[in-house]
Amino acid sequence: MNIEPQPNGFGASITGVDLSQQLSDDTVRRIRKAWLRHMVLCFPNQPLMLSELERFTRYFGEYGDDPYVTPIDGHPNVIEIRREAQENASPFGSSWHSDWSFQATPPSATILHAREVPPYGGDTLYADGYRAFDALTAELRARCQGLTAIHSARRPYSHAGFVAGGGKHRSMKIRPSDTALATQRHPVVRTHPETQRKALWVNPVYTVGIEGLGAQEGQALIQQLCGHALRDEFIYRHRWQPHMLTMWDNRCVQHCAQGGYDGHRRIMYRTTVAGDAPC
Repeated sequence: MNIEPQPNGFGASITGVDLSQQLSDDTVRRIRKAWLRHMVLCFPNQPLMLSELERFTRYFGEYGDDPYVTPIDGHPNVIEIRREAQENASPFGSSWHSDWSFQATPPSATILHAREVPPYGGDTLYADGYRAFDALTAELRARCQGLTAIHSARRPYSHAGFVAGGGKHRSMKIRPSDTALATQRHPVVRTHPETQRKALWVNPVYTVGIEGLGAQEGQALIQQLCGHALRDEFIYRHRWQPHMLTMWDNRCVQHCAQGGYDGHRRIMYRTTVAGDAPC
């Protein structure tokens, strides 16, 4: 197995392993070590059946809870991310976010397998929350460590948010619900439970307020922090290939899907790995 990191260490490509086969404990340990170090891993040229994607996911823990999207028949922990060639709605996940940060225990990992990739466009961008936190001014870093953010799924998944975001025009099987109006409190600065490193952990989609601050002041701070977290020097652009699999660490990374492939279909299959309560 060969691990080739990106020049700055954020992201790595792994070759020399066949994910369609059962992996040894040592191979899984090496993958997990690389994942914790590089945060985003890609495995080129991995044609997988859904059962093999499911087996790979379970090497890293229990399945996460994936609400608001109907899973694939017979595979309750796999969702299809589909955008048809003539679809006019923006790509699913096209705003920066950390997957399901509105949950009490958001997923530790997201795993995405490319089934059909357009000839151009459709990249995924990832942002490194560790470096974003480290680059804060000392004053802002100290302030953020004492703050709690409020997260909610209401923008994309409430009934009103679903309609406003053009959800009814998507190929995705999205299930809006009033449960999306609920809120969840999480620290603005999250300590990774395995690496013990601190990451800036707010995102433009699900972070809707700051506890103890008024709406205007809270939104201003969220915009300031998100603007900082998404600076070019913290971002890795991932270019997809057919049958490529990626996995990333939601505890220190946020991401967004890019468009730019109108007239072409794009199909991905996604699973998540259960996580723990941010602290």
